[in-house]
Amino acid sequence: MKAHVFREYDIRGIYPEELNEETVFELGQAIGTFYQDRGAQKVSLGRDCRLSSPVLFEALRKGLLSTGLNIVGVNMVPTPVLYFSLHYLDVGGGIQITGSHNPPDFNGFKVCLGHDSVYGRDIQEIRKMQQAREFHSGEGAYEEADVVGPYMEYLAGRLKSGPVRRKVVVDAGNGAAGHIAPEIYHRMGFDVIPLFCEPDGHFPNHHPDPTIPENLVDLREKVFETNADLGIAFDGDADRIGVIDRKGEIIWGDRLMILFSRDLLERHPGGKVIGEVKCSQVLFDDIEKHGGKAIMWKAGHSLIKAKMKEENALLAGEMSGHLFFAEDYYGYDDAVYAGARLLEILSRKEGPLDALLADIPETFSTPEIRMECPEEKKFDVVKNLAEYFKQGYKVIDVDGARVLFDGGWGLIRASNTQPVLVLRFEANSEKKLEEIRQIFMKKLGEYL
Repeated sequence: MKAHVFREYDIRGIYPEELNEETVFELGQAIGTFYQDRGAQKVSLGRDCRLSSPVLFEALRKGLLSTGLNIVGVNMVPTPVLYFSLHYLDVGGGIQITGSHNPPDFNGFKVCLGHDSVYGRDIQEIRKMQQAREFHSGEGAYEEADVVGPYMEYLAGRLKSGPVRRKVVVDAGNGAAGHIAPEIYHRMGFDVIPLFCEPDGHFPNHHPDPTIPENLVDLREKVFETNADLGIAFDGDADRIGVIDRKGEIIWGDRLMILFSRDLLERHPGGKVIGEVKCSQVLFDDIEKHGGKAIMWKAGHSLIKAKMKEENALLAGEMSGHLFFAEDYYGYDDAVYAGARLLEILSRKEGPLDALLADIPETFSTPEIRMECPEEKKFDVVKNLAEYFKQGYKVIDVDGARVLFDGGWGLIRASNTQPVLVLRFEANSEKKLEEIRQIFMKKLGEYL
């Protein structure tokens, strides 16, 4: 299996060129050996609804069993339900087969040991094991378990709706959450209008990536058509959420975090909230304003989950819609649960969603800008830019370089998964935004 398939946060490639029955059987042998070397004897195994997922599920299952590892199959579930199985079942880890929001010919594996995501060096350790082909040998046992029912019951026991009945359109993008999220929201007492909630790996209506505005067009139209209060969308495996208000405006991840952090800090004064480096400064300011401790951290769901545990934080999130709750929950990214928490907040307040955000100061920002840069060069480019800007500006360097200007900021970081530089800019005026962007891009041009 090619080295680039083993990424920072997961194992991901193209089917069938890179991921197929032969390579994934071997991958199962490597992962099974990895687990047993670390004391795990039984793991849960789930998949999304991609066309290639059943084939890869069977190949991985056989490879894992051949090492003597025992498996509990949970079948087609969203990734957060696989994460739930780590707490509900008597297992030492779990694997979700999913292409998430990537193109239909991609697929991949999210690997967990204990309750934690496997990433970084451990992913590379699995790669080395597969290359060496020195695998454990045995005959593992296979069984199946229902975790969807217990997951829904668990959420129902923790979510308490208020008196304000809301109407919500739910667009699952023909992904794995379509048969779960609408039912949960309905049980909570909301008027739910399902849209593209039939799991279909062809993704016939639009691609399941709610961070791309074009993929929210149908949701927006249905919200208008039905006079709904809001629309909720998921990516293919439902660990990322997208939200639009009654006016069709997108509520990005950092603005959702403002709503959630305000709610949490009413109950937990002084609580910690983590936002990644691409989030608006408004988020960090609002957390502090409402009595919380704001922490800026690295992008990447595995890194954020680890930081949450270290800091004992209540909440964390990314611009991409990964939201992590630790209050009365397990701290993993679950878009179905995030949608339920949002509806819970709205059921306790009068007025529309957009009114709850009306007091947030207006800023002007760019979307995430991605520039190709050779793998062997990207980290040096970021390092050189950081050193340059530190000569005259304050630079936050927890993940790349977030340079603070008077009236705004600019960010550059190297992607952990692709040969790409990621940039984003924010300012208190359009003029200042363009000024900061030009300063950055001019200097970047010298290094590229």
